[in-house]
Amino acid sequence: MQLHGSSCLAPGSTAESPCSLALANMTGANRLLIGLGWSMVVFVAWYQLRRRDQPRKEVKLERSQSVEVSFLAVASAYCLALPLKRTISLVDAAVLIGLFAAYAVRISRAPGQEPHLVGPASWVATFSVPRRRGMVVGLFVFAALVIVASAEHFAAALVDTGQSLGISEFLLVQWVAPLASETPELLIAGLYAWRLNSRAGLGTLVSSKVNQWTLLVGSLPVVFAIASGSLTGLPIDARQREELLLTAAQSVFAVAVVSSLSITVREAWALFSLFWAQFILGAFVPESAHGTELIVVSIVYLVLAAVTIVRHRSDIRRLLRDGLRTPYEELAHS
Repeated sequence: MQLHGSSCLAPGSTAESPCSLALANMTGANRLLIGLGWSMVVFVAWYQLRRRDQPRKEVKLERSQSVEVSFLAVASAYCLALPLKRTISLVDAAVLIGLFAAYAVRISRAPGQEPHLVGPASWVATFSVPRRRGMVVGLFVFAALVIVASAEHFAAALVDTGQSLGISEFLLVQWVAPLASETPELLIAGLYAWRLNSRAGLGTLVSSKVNQWTLLVGSLPVVFAIASGSLTGLPIDARQREELLLTAAQSVFAVAVVSSLSITVREAWALFSLFWAQFILGAFVPESAHGTELIVVSIVYLVLAAVTIVRHRSDIRRLLRDGLRTPYEELAHS
């Protein structure tokens, strides 16, 4: 990838911008987590409860999980302004990474819980403390080496596949790559829901969304600055501003829905249907109207979010107070 100052491409190049592809990957991963992940947990839990003649039409989070939701609310509100800019600047990076650091500090104060371990995790737990810690560090290092060794080759192969088959590389990077990377997380959340531990399943995906909306987005301009030797920020073209708007609008609506610390089956259907609506509309509208389509779906998300916020305004005030200020001891005993 050749970076030239404030541009991702050399003058006159007709290739897809690497910066555009990086943002495509980020927006696709974020929208998959909510559109497929959150709704999947609710559907699986609802199905399992119906099988057991215990019908329940919502998944509830614990009050302590208001921490994740409140930080996601703050990050979503901030990222809603990114489509108005021409770059994701280092100031944006500082804000988002700082928000992630604050979230990490807040989470670190949560009281410890005895984990329910199965499979390899239960085997590692039988080790002595020094050996167990060494195993955990070793697994992290091994995973990092695998990612470093395969990530660039996977991305290059994906782009080459698109070129050879005549498929948009933007489409492949936005949806196929995130689907591959997010599948393990989606499977874990689905297994939690299948075992009727839907709070843990949904909480896992909410926490992952916080990480992606803060640390992932914030790291992109930092990496660009290092690679390009400039301080101008990661450039955002018109297409990516529309993609960012849709991603942020979906996130705002999702936060509004979960502000009551619950998601009903009806709300899950709304998240799922709106996620797929973009693909259905994209198949029928001409390429020249693609940007308009994204803006229209974004407006629908934002209108629904506004209506939900008005309905849940007392829940939102309580959510932000609990998530950002209330001590964990009080959250855990309520």
